[in-house]
Amino acid sequence: MAAASQEDMEKAQLRQSYRNVWHTDLTSATQADFPYCCLSLWCGPCVSYMLRRRALYNDMSKYVCCAGYMPCSGRCGESRCPEVCLATEVFCCFGSSVASTRFLLQDEFNIQTTQCDNCIISFMFLLQQLACICSIVACIVGNQQLSEASRAISCLSDMVYWTVCSCMQVMAP
Repeated sequence: MAAASQEDMEKAQLRQSYRNVWHTDLTSATQADFPYCCLSLWCGPCVSYMLRRRALYNDMSKYVCCAGYMPCSGRCGESRCPEVCLATEVFCCFGSSVASTRFLLQDEFNIQTTQCDNCIISFMFLLQQLACICSIVACIVGNQQLSEASRAISCLSDMVYWTVCSCMQVMAP
């Protein structure tokens, strides 16, 4: 486990030295291609499937679950039926699928992530954690007002999550 953690740290440090930039950053993704942004918002898994195939140059023999960035990678029988595995990945692990394709493209094209993009992605994760914590506290305490606030934070978290994932998919070079 320590070796994998060390390898992840080295990859993260290497990404800091990347010099290329995305054609579009997260803040201007909707303006760059509004129709595609809407498509990726309403049909996210389908767009994620298409983008991963494109990132693999339509060579599904290169497919590995979550592009090799998650612990499950290479353990899901991907080589036997990559199309079905990718479809399962994009529907069951949508967020990981979007992030993995993003990492795959970043590593292949040496694309850096801007501080603003990092801030937006961090805010998305923070909202998800806050929604989870509020839900747990609301269940334990049993307060109706806290439960309603928890649902509102969860709804906001979901909206931010789907919006950020949609914008990430617009960014693909």
